[in-house]
Amino acid sequence: MRFLSVFIATLLFATAAQAHTGVGDASGLAYGFLHPLGGLDHILAMVGVGAFAFFLGGRALWLVPASFLGMMAVGGALGFAGIGLPFVEAGIALSVVVIGGALALGLSMPLAAAMALAGGFAVFHGFAHGAEMPAAASGFAYGLGFMTATAVLHGAGLALGFGLNEVAQETARRFARAGGALLSLSGLAILTGVL
Repeated sequence: MRFLSVFIATLLFATAAQAHTGVGDASGLAYGFLHPLGGLDHILAMVGVGAFAFFLGGRALWLVPASFLGMMAVGGALGFAGIGLPFVEAGIALSVVVIGGALALGLSMPLAAAMALAGGFAVFHGFAHGAEMPAAASGFAYGLGFMTATAVLHGAGLALGFGLNEVAQETARRFARAGGALLSLSGLAILTGVL
């Protein structure tokens, strides 16, 4: 229950705009770590990926988050290099909609498809992080920071899944579906500019 309370409080205090300002003190690792935590869109997507991986089960528990991390690194390198990527903000918001929808519908998909889904959206998240890296920050430290924060958020989603399953085994999937629906609706609100 404590974890869930802290998680909900974090969601209430983060906003989508905070993660995409491109301003603030540049301190490499710390700045990189805080960047994904300041945006509701990033938090929802990354926790959603962890929860999605949990409910897929098996090797998806680590391969889906790992594919997200790997492709996020690729996106970060593209953003840092200044290579253009269209529809970044829309891609980030759609990641929340789609991952939430997959949870809400209880989708079961082949592992490769789940990895491709997570990895495809991760490129947009990574690009946003890389493009907004302060010039004074160390690229390696900054990248390590946002990768670590992402792994922590994936872990939070996995922990949420394990916690739901432990507390309410029969109803865990119903809770996950309801949470996925809320996640998807939040993504739509971000996409339309309501949040």
